[in-house]
Amino acid sequence: MNLSTHFTLAELTASQTAVRRGIDNKPSDEIIKNLEHLALGLEGVRMLLGCPIIISSGYRSPALNTAVGGARDSQHKLGLAADFIAPGFGSPIQVARAIAASGLKFDQLICEGSWCHISFTATPRRQVLTATFKDGRVYYSPGLS
Repeated sequence: MNLSTHFTLAELTASQTAVRRGIDNKPSDEIIKNLEHLALGLEGVRMLLGCPIIISSGYRSPALNTAVGGARDSQHKLGLAADFIAPGFGSPIQVARAIAASGLKFDQLICEGSWCHISFTATPRRQVLTATFKDGRVYYSPGLS
């Protein structure tokens, strides 16, 4: 099922962890509507960067989110967030800088080191963060470093 020109439901719900662990990651109709909104936002990212983007994580059911160690209040569980790379454009920090400098109406953009996290909501905050990993924990600081 196509959610937008370049993004499918299968792509935004795929999870190797779910397959390996037998976790049902099928979204509800409400979540599918959110995924359509996410796909439209991702189309804007793709257009801005001028190249395809590779999704590593989109929707996560609550069980899958727990299995991958996602945040309790993760927007992935709502179908509003995706983790991605755009190797045709550049490194994750270059991608994050381009998005942050654009007029895209994202809710949250996080440079996670080797990938970017982006979410789209009805009331976008344009929050930009950098994740730092230390002693098995993740710390978030404002802006891009």
